Amino acid sequence: MPEHAGNLSKPTIAVSMGDPGGIGPEILVKALADRARRSSARFLIQGSTSAMQDAADQAGISPYWWQLPTGSNIAASASHDVVVFDHGGEGFPHAPSKDNGLLSHRYVLDAIEHCKGEADALVTAPISKEAWKLAKKARHPGHTELLGEQFKAKRVGMFFESPKLRVILATVHIPLLDIRNALTIGKIFDAIDLGNDACRQLGIAEPRIAVCGLNPHAGENGMMGDEETRLIQPAIEHAVRVGIDAKGPFPADTIFNQAVAGKFDLVVAMYHDQGLIPVKLLAWDQAVNVTCGLPVWRTSPDHGTAFDIAGKGKADEGSMAAAIDLAIRLARSESSADG
Repeated sequence: MPEHAGNLSKPTIAVSMGDPGGIGPEILVKALADRARRSSARFLIQGSTSAMQDAADQAGISPYWWQLPTGSNIAASASHDVVVFDHGGEGFPHAPSKDNGLLSHRYVLDAIEHCKGEADALVTAPISKEAWKLAKKARHPGHTELLGEQFKAKRVGMFFESPKLRVILATVHIPLLDIRNALTIGKIFDAIDLGNDACRQLGIAEPRIAVCGLNPHAGENGMMGDEETRLIQPAIEHAVRVGIDAKGPFPADTIFNQAVAGKFDLVVAMYHDQGLIPVKLLAWDQAVNVTCGLPVWRTSPDHGTAFDIAGKGKADEGSMAAAIDLAIRLARSESSADG
């Protein structure tokens, strides 16, 4: 954690605006238009004031932020709750583009620098993976991988928090056909362990964790694959040995219902869509993507850039508002634990 994080009556939150042609500027402007929310922390936003101004005009919101050129000294904005470090540009296309990819990638890197100094948590708006590819930044297929590298984290986890369901993924942004080769006992254990820690930070004293199988019917005793007995069961047994209440592997087509009913606090999914389909079905506008395993907490909306509605004032800011609120909550929780 940053050295100054012991005083979190008003934490500092670094924010990257996401793809300037997506809905990131709009949902950010709308979420922070709530005076109580923006006064509960100090926000350092890396982005474009032009994109934010356009979003504010579309929503009928008066600008409430202080603008500085990118690279400016943080101390110059000490008296303002919301500061935008402007990277310039205007008239951003509502589609993947090389220029937007370069900008959104830079926003994230500069926001990370805040987290290595004065910021206590990080909130990221949606980026376009296609735009990053056009900008030749595709070595990192998403925020999670980039953050892990930049913070030199030994392990990271993609965790989803919502009022109805919590999920963490054992594998992240990889093709479906590569999962069988990428999945290991260690990756599964790390997801269980990181998810257990995240639940504790969220106030769950003794998390109850359900682990999905990879195959239909969790393998049906080896009839539909051996990953359950060869990889998943050993990871669960190791988690139990170190004091984690983990059970499974369970068939993925039934275990989420049990978690929603309150039998489990967290579900460990083996791959992206296995875990994300139920989360987005049940809590599209409330779920938050959390990166575990970093020296600071990172949160993000659980959706993408939505280029099809960008610039039209139609975006729902619910998930971004939840991401901001959770970042503040986790930063304060971390400070209490450290203190």
